[in-house]
Amino acid sequence: MSREICVFQDFLTDALRAKIDTAAADAGFAVHYFTSDRFEEAKACLPHCEVLYAQSPELLRAAPANLKWYCASSAGVDVYCKNDGIFANPDCLLSNSNAYGVTIAEYVVMVTLMLLRRMPEYTEPLRNHEWAPPRAIRSIRDSEITVLGTGNIGSNVAQRMRGMGAARIVGLSRSGKAREAVYDELYPTSELDKVLPNTHILVMALPSTAETFGILSRERIALLPQDAIVINVGRGTAVDQSALVDALNAGQIAGAGLDVMVPEPLPKDDPLWNAKNLVLTPHTSGNLTLGYTCEANVDMFCADLGNYAAGRPLTHLVDRSRGY
Repeated sequence: MSREICVFQDFLTDALRAKIDTAAADAGFAVHYFTSDRFEEAKACLPHCEVLYAQSPELLRAAPANLKWYCASSAGVDVYCKNDGIFANPDCLLSNSNAYGVTIAEYVVMVTLMLLRRMPEYTEPLRNHEWAPPRAIRSIRDSEITVLGTGNIGSNVAQRMRGMGAARIVGLSRSGKAREAVYDELYPTSELDKVLPNTHILVMALPSTAETFGILSRERIALLPQDAIVINVGRGTAVDQSALVDALNAGQIAGAGLDVMVPEPLPKDDPLWNAKNLVLTPHTSGNLTLGYTCEANVDMFCADLGNYAAGRPLTHLVDRSRGY
C-alpha cells in the first residue's frame, strides 16, 4: 500500500508535478495536490499523510501527530523553529529549500549597482521632469565586500561580486567557515567589529536567530566608513532600523537596500519610507517567482524524498534548536 504526501503549493506547473509524481512513485508514495484556495481540503487530507511539502504554518498547525516530515519550500524557517507547539509530532523532521541563491544574488547585484551609481538621487528630479546632471559614481570593481552569512545566498552573492571585480570578499558566519571557497577571508561573526571599518558593501544574508537579532546595531553602523552601503536580504530583525534611518539621513553612510524589514508590510508612516539613498522593496528578492527557483525547489524536495524513503539523512534538514 502506498504511503501518502500532501503537496500544498501554488507555483507548480504540470511539468513540475510530473517530476514530483515520478520521484514519489520511485519512493513508494502517492501524492495529493492542493493550492492555497483549497486549504480545508488539504487539511482533511493530512491525517492520511506522513509528508507535507508546503509553505504554510497554518496548515502545519492542523497536521496530526502522524506527520513525520515537513518540507518547507522557503529558505527561512524561523516561524517553525520559534514555536515547538506548531508540530503535533515533536520528532517531525523539518527541511527547507536553499533554492533562492541565484535570484537573491541577482537582486543584491541590482541594488548594489543602483546605489553605487546613485540612482535614488536621480529619481526625484526625473519624477519632476527635471534633467539632472551626472554625478560621480562608484563600481563593484575594486570594492571591499563583506558578506554576513555565508550560506547558499551569501555564497551566490560572493561569486557574482567576484565576477564583477571586487577587490576583496570577506565572509562572516557563526563558525567562521563556509561551504563554498569563494571568500578571500573568513571570520566568525564575533569579529564583525574588526571587519566593518574596511567594508564598502555590507551584504546581510542571515537567518533569524537569537544571535542575529539586532546584529547591525547603532554602534556597528557607526563603525562603517562614510562611503559604505548596507544591503539586507536576510531578516529585518538583524538591523536597528531607527539607527539606519538616522545614519542615512545624516550622510553617515552612503546608502542602503532593504528587502526585509520589521514589520512587514511596512506601516505607511514608518520613517524608512523617506530615508535618503534607500532602495526599499517589499520582500521580493526571492520568492517562487523565477522559473529556475521553482525547478530547483522541486528538485531539492524530490532528492530528499529519495533520501527519506531510503532512511538516509535529509540533505536540507534544519536543526530546529539553531533555527537553520
